[in-house]
Amino acid sequence: MRTAPLSTFPTLALAAGSTLLLALSLSGCRTGPASSRADAAAPPPAKVVADVAEPRPTDVFHAPAPPAPPMAQAARAESERQRRQAMAQQMQAAPAIAFAPATPVAGIVGAANTERYEARQDNPVQRASEQPLSTFSIDVDTGSYANVRRMLREGVRPPADAVRVEEFLNYFSYGHPAPLNRDVPFRVTTELAPSPWNAKRQLLMVGIKGYDVPKAVLPPANLVFLVDTSGSMQSPDKLPLLKQAFAQLVSQLRAQDRVSIVVYAGSAGLVLPPTAGDRRGEILDALDRLEAGGSTNGGDGIRLAYAVARQGFVEGGVNRILLATDGDFNVGTVDRGTLETWVADQRKSGIALSTLGFGQGNYHDAMAERLADAGDGNHAYIDTPEEARKVLVEQMQSTLLTIANDVKIQIEFNPALVAEYRLVGYENRMLDREDFANDKVDAGDIGAGHEVTALYEVALVGSGGERLPPLRYGGTATPGGASSGEIAHLRLRYKTPGQAHSQLIETPVLRSSLRREPGEALRFASAVAGYADLLRGGGNVGDWNWDDVAAQARAASGDDRWGLRGEFSGLVESARRVTAATGTPVQAIAVE
Repeated sequence: MRTAPLSTFPTLALAAGSTLLLALSLSGCRTGPASSRADAAAPPPAKVVADVAEPRPTDVFHAPAPPAPPMAQAARAESERQRRQAMAQQMQAAPAIAFAPATPVAGIVGAANTERYEARQDNPVQRASEQPLSTFSIDVDTGSYANVRRMLREGVRPPADAVRVEEFLNYFSYGHPAPLNRDVPFRVTTELAPSPWNAKRQLLMVGIKGYDVPKAVLPPANLVFLVDTSGSMQSPDKLPLLKQAFAQLVSQLRAQDRVSIVVYAGSAGLVLPPTAGDRRGEILDALDRLEAGGSTNGGDGIRLAYAVARQGFVEGGVNRILLATDGDFNVGTVDRGTLETWVADQRKSGIALSTLGFGQGNYHDAMAERLADAGDGNHAYIDTPEEARKVLVEQMQSTLLTIANDVKIQIEFNPALVAEYRLVGYENRMLDREDFANDKVDAGDIGAGHEVTALYEVALVGSGGERLPPLRYGGTATPGGASSGEIAHLRLRYKTPGQAHSQLIETPVLRSSLRREPGEALRFASAVAGYADLLRGGGNVGDWNWDDVAAQARAASGDDRWGLRGEFSGLVESARRVTAATGTPVQAIAVE
């Protein structure tokens, strides 16, 4: 018999009671290795999703009860209809959750838009003589770029706070050289050349490339798909696209991998217990049966997902929760700070949490991005099946397997040669200088094959490219440092997975490394940075305009294997149109 669609799970949960879930959801967790449990005769996919209060282990799976007689089924259906009606009335009567005051954003038309983005200001220009140290955590997220692409394709002007420059930069590959071996998990390189929007300044590109691991030799994976099945996930760009996305990942799994599926709406429940990755039919059938309905209790879902992940934990393997959601939590624990703190406390368990954002209109970008940061994971936004393939298939190793934790960069600029500098992006990744050597301070992680790119805009002493007015009493930098020929000194700290103490990499940036013309990678990176800055208002690129961005991007298209650079050139034209549009009715987007 085909199982009931999961849209009815809040009602069925009430009928079944929490006892049944405790028997269904977390079984066999203490009885032996995950592989031996999954290789045994597996139970059929769960037909009932029940409420969870405090998930706790149980020793056996309970088989579903036999079908009820027709008269009993009719009575049960009527009972469920009444409960569903009562639940709907309770949801309508529930008080609204206030997150932040809304600010008007041009270009959003139609129904009220409640998307939420974290407010940020561009990094300021710093005098090297006053603040020689710049310290930040690396970031490998790409969600901002894909989310803004979605808006541009719809002819919508993105709010400035939706644009995170570092995520635009890190969406693309620049061909940074890989490490020669795995003794050090990645390689650090730099390039210094004139800025395209002001020849009196230079751009310093820092590139990090992690070693890669072929998919065939990835360690066994213990994955928990944590799926938002609330009513807000009904539209085609949410739950239906989510199913397509996870189906692409499922096709890559092996017998030694394990997949569980946890869902949440008004309550949380286990849909698929740990199942071998080569049982694709069972996994895909469980995904196919997911339907949306109810409110959004993301906090309960996250707690249950960690409980399931702990039971299936694989020593030396990949242990990761993939949270797929529009981020619109509205019942249970809804405070982002509380959820971040709870997720951060789970890091010591060795289980990472990554987020995949979906949808529009109520997308909670701030929630999705910060939960991934707290969970030692990465954040991506899925707007098309092609993006799902990029994140979950082409970049599967970097998405799932972490090769370095708590990666921090600190650059000390030589005030004898550098008058000013500005870090491009990474505003919500900035660290205090003392945090760099403090191994208790969390930072970003690098996955297998990941690239990380950062840009600094630098004005050398006497170049005429300075933006800050001279100080009346500031004095001058000690000239002795000029003899070293070092513009800056780069330090990088990282931990290998499972280690408590960081290791240090150091490399100088020499004035002699200054090139007359930037290489292809830096040319394209500067086009992306200029594009992002223009979308945010264009306060840092002088007279550069959309024509300049387009020309720079076309000239640096290179070996565009996946067509992403060509697509970028098309988005430049879209951005030109939406930023030129005026007189469009607006709706509010909340800023946190």
